[in-house]
Amino acid sequence: MIKALLSYKLTENLSITKASDWINRDEVLKAFHLEPFEQRTLYRTLEIMGENREQIMADIQDILFNIYDFEHTNINMDWTSFVLFGNKCPLGKRGYSRDHRPDKKQITVGLSELSKPINVPIGMTVREGNIHDQVHFVDTFEQVKDHLKEDSIIVMDQGANRKENLESIESSKLKFVTSRQLNKSDEITWIKNFDKSKAELVDDRYGIYGQKKIFPSRINYLYFSEKLYRDQIETKLRKVDKLFKEAELIQQSIDSNRGLPKRYKINNPLIDCEYSYQTKLTMMSEEQAKELLKKASITGREGFFCIVSNKDLTLKKALETYRLKDSIEKIFNSLKNEIEIRPLRVWSDYSIYGALLIGFLAQLIISLIRFEHKELKHISPKFIKYSLMNLTVTVEFYKNSSKRYIFSNFNPISEVILVQNQAII
Repeated sequence: MIKALLSYKLTENLSITKASDWINRDEVLKAFHLEPFEQRTLYRTLEIMGENREQIMADIQDILFNIYDFEHTNINMDWTSFVLFGNKCPLGKRGYSRDHRPDKKQITVGLSELSKPINVPIGMTVREGNIHDQVHFVDTFEQVKDHLKEDSIIVMDQGANRKENLESIESSKLKFVTSRQLNKSDEITWIKNFDKSKAELVDDRYGIYGQKKIFPSRINYLYFSEKLYRDQIETKLRKVDKLFKEAELIQQSIDSNRGLPKRYKINNPLIDCEYSYQTKLTMMSEEQAKELLKKASITGREGFFCIVSNKDLTLKKALETYRLKDSIEKIFNSLKNEIEIRPLRVWSDYSIYGALLIGFLAQLIISLIRFEHKELKHISPKFIKYSLMNLTVTVEFYKNSSKRYIFSNFNPISEVILVQNQAII
């Protein structure tokens, strides 16, 4: 049943509900050695997977590391949210929505991926929708740490950066590369005294310069990017113009003794509130007003960012290592838009776990195809999936009850997958 669900996920993939119709066809049932079944049997399969998710994931990892002699075990970690449609699933909680649906409950999903050039996911954890990345890190890290070689590097963004997490990594004899938020101390000690002429040019394309500061247990890598500086300044100047226009609109309402525009009011019939507005525009010119807004918006940190690690790297290598984290974003995008885990409907927790495991396995198959076949390394999962969808099997029936299967609609991608390596099928 799981094999049939994976085949469905990598081809038609309309919804889990319609999967039973797709599988309950004579030829499909025969291909997967199944008897006709009811839809609830499929949901029970997902529940069984969900109940045994920890053992299943452990088995997947054991098999992966037994079959493949991976050249390294450096990993990227990241976390995202998936919207839930309905209110009955206990996992569903309201939290920061990466899917831009704050009106819906959600779950959070953490992924671990062997970094470049492997780019194969090796772990997935699922938590409630209101769990912060710093807390979710513990589950994600515990799931994979035993398979990592000593001194392997864990790369994650600053959302999971907290003292306890970094200490857990170090106590496991592993290394980390992450980023941290700049603070007032950085402004005093580094940023105000930063001199490009004394810094190392790290990336000529984006005009990135760097300095390294070594502490007993940490190394801070401070960077200044000319491109990032320009982008951030442009964004803040647009914000200045927007704030100025808002103040102008309010001042015009005050001068003409009109009511304020609706968007500046509390529009709730259950709330009684009296308030007044006063702007500073009557006391200054437009130039002075915009200068005041610039001082409030532009902090002096524009263009600067900081990477922190417990491994002594060159400035260039630290930046390259951190940038490799972007590949896990592509896996999340694939899960959401190519594998199409969404939408997650109102099911039990175990069914949600099971459905996500099916999606993870489908993504793992595609990632392994790309890992095994270097010519497909840079082919999008979307095109790999389309090539599989376009394969056609024609069944010819004869009077003596025999059948003939004719396979057609091969393309260069499916030929590589199906012909060169039958072991993957």
